[in-house]
Amino acid sequence: MILITGGLGFIGTHTTRALLDLGESCVLVQRRQGASADERVVVEQADLTDERALLSIGERHKITGIVHLAGSMPWPPGGHEPAEGAERALKSLFNVFRAAQEWQVSRVGLASTIGVYLGASGESPFAEDVPLPMTVAHPIPGFKKIGELITDHLAGAMGIDAVTYRIGAIWGPGGHTPSPFFGAPQLVHAAAHGTDHGDLRAGDGMDLLYARDCGRAIALLQLAERLRHRTYNVASGRRTTNGEVAAAIAKLVPGARPHLTESPETGLWLDVTRLREDTGFEPEYDTGRGAADYLAWLGAGNPR
Repeated sequence: MILITGGLGFIGTHTTRALLDLGESCVLVQRRQGASADERVVVEQADLTDERALLSIGERHKITGIVHLAGSMPWPPGGHEPAEGAERALKSLFNVFRAAQEWQVSRVGLASTIGVYLGASGESPFAEDVPLPMTVAHPIPGFKKIGELITDHLAGAMGIDAVTYRIGAIWGPGGHTPSPFFGAPQLVHAAAHGTDHGDLRAGDGMDLLYARDCGRAIALLQLAERLRHRTYNVASGRRTTNGEVAAAIAKLVPGARPHLTESPETGLWLDVTRLREDTGFEPEYDTGRGAADYLAWLGAGNPR
């Protein structure tokens, strides 16, 4: 069974589905008690900062791999006193590695973010070997950089096969709206509900990857027989602008003509050569298909 922290969250839900589709069973860990949604899915209640509670899961299930998607950062602001928040974030990561060693899992995958490339020298697409700046503009990429360094150290020192996913801008069913980082979710929700999408610029873009594709990419990395690297960009390999998303929506929703402020194209995107070569992954959802699927999901009465 694959243990997934954050398995009931946005990316976790799609990763779980992808692993199930590939024949795996999953154990989802969350702080609050929850019910199982599938005969091959078990939900376990545990705080990742509680080492004993986490390790006890291995007494009830045969864990063969770990996908660590739960937030490893003191976020949102004010959730904890700053030093306590940082301590909890890092303690969760250490406990995941302790569990991996005790259970002798085949691989640990850990979520990072496209945000670690912000401020990097050079131009997109950024590959995984680009030197990253020590400065950070936001706590999320800051703590992800810290996590990547700790992961690299512990993987070597403990002899654990650990892989970091630098995840792009993910959009689709279950995602948070509005997003503070990119405009696609706002545009889709505005078209679905006839509301205002806010002040968005046509040229602003990012490496968008549809949520179902993201889950499948992570599942393929978790299950690959052999991986040649410790870090993988999980993205589409291209920049998608707000203007492109708006054009796709206009073809799908009669009368929807999102008004965007004209602007030059900006936004980084990633080199996904490693991901393609080592897993065979190719996105199944382009902008148009993703927008259509997202609109259909919202039209079915889902809240997000």
